[in-house]
Amino acid sequence: MRILLLGSGGREHTFAWKIKQSPLCNKLYIAPGNAGTAKLGENISLDIMDNAAVHDFVVKNMVDMVVVGPEAPLVNGIWNYLRKMRSTSHVNVIGPSMQGARLEGSKSYAKKFMLEYGIPTAGYREYHAAKAQAAINFVRKKAVPPIVLKADGLAAGKGVVISPTKEEAEREILSMLDGKFGEASRKVLIEEFLSGIEFSVFVLTDGKSYQILPVAKDYKRVGKGDTGPNTGGMGAVSPPPFVDKKMMQKVEERIVKPTIRGLQGRGIHYQGFIFIGLISVENEPFVIEYNCRMGDPETEVVLPRLKNDLVEMFAAIQEGRLDEIKIEEDERAVATVVLTSGGYPGNYEKGKVISNLEKAQGSIVFHAGTKTNGDKILTNGGRVVAITSFGDTFQDALKISNKNAEVIGFEGKSWRKDIGFDL
Repeated sequence: MRILLLGSGGREHTFAWKIKQSPLCNKLYIAPGNAGTAKLGENISLDIMDNAAVHDFVVKNMVDMVVVGPEAPLVNGIWNYLRKMRSTSHVNVIGPSMQGARLEGSKSYAKKFMLEYGIPTAGYREYHAAKAQAAINFVRKKAVPPIVLKADGLAAGKGVVISPTKEEAEREILSMLDGKFGEASRKVLIEEFLSGIEFSVFVLTDGKSYQILPVAKDYKRVGKGDTGPNTGGMGAVSPPPFVDKKMMQKVEERIVKPTIRGLQGRGIHYQGFIFIGLISVENEPFVIEYNCRMGDPETEVVLPRLKNDLVEMFAAIQEGRLDEIKIEEDERAVATVVLTSGGYPGNYEKGKVISNLEKAQGSIVFHAGTKTNGDKILTNGGRVVAITSFGDTFQDALKISNKNAEVIGFEGKSWRKDIGFDL
């Protein structure tokens, strides 16, 4: 099978690592990939937001399967484009249609979806830029701090702000509606704050049947103790010890099944991943958000724990036999820590030489923001590498990852040393 993987981050390196293990994979292309994926397949210079260019590559290289890593190409309609073209209508595209991707592409759409199908989530109001004063009035009269503000559209995982005071919320609302996150925050949701502990559930579905993958918990804030601004993700563990069988039964009955029913009820074609961001409030699960793809850095702990052949699972989606698959999980714990560039998630420099990657012992190093320059590997993003380790407990796994975080070097290197602090 000839496979094209779209994306360039740690999630995509992990996908490439897992896909390459399958005997069903004869050829793997990664577009555009990174220094890590280059060792597993062929990196391709391709604009993954150009549907026509992706189509032409698929046809020219006789690609059988397209695995879409990030959300942007899905929101941009890559599934729809490849499906409507006669020359690629047979290709197995892992990712939802443009309509399905709206679950992530618009938080307003996702909220309405949840309300319609009785899926537990926080209460909210939404406001356009033209209604900025109405939003301010709502905060002053009715909102209870801390106040959750969300950009409606895609903001690279950084479009959520939790304001501790009404005054700060008012300033943030005006900034967001004025374009702090570009077009993504031209509409803002003011959401009820839910107090609890977060976790992530990943569902692979063909739109009718589904399989639940290993559960994870990630850490988004840049600073120790979950302080500072949101990032794309600073680390993750799997499984989170507080997510027991009883909790997962609640999640499946109250959230996963109604979500699948909702997709069918709205006639949405969905064959791919649903990432459900959840919060446990007094042992009751509520949905924080949907994503239409796997999370990052959660992928770096979920796929290592998945014993199944991932390509075989993808093939089962197209062949209508996903419900025949039995998920097999590694019983060990897995943890990852992310090394970031100095200044991230603000301004940071690229092009720093990375050293000692080969000296990381007992971990899998997944590249995120890296590139090659001759025989050197350089930083090429805010999140540079994710260091993933196995252990009998997540604490054991973290010890190994943190030890290797000390070993790997580049100028300005930073990472959170307290991943799992709240477990």
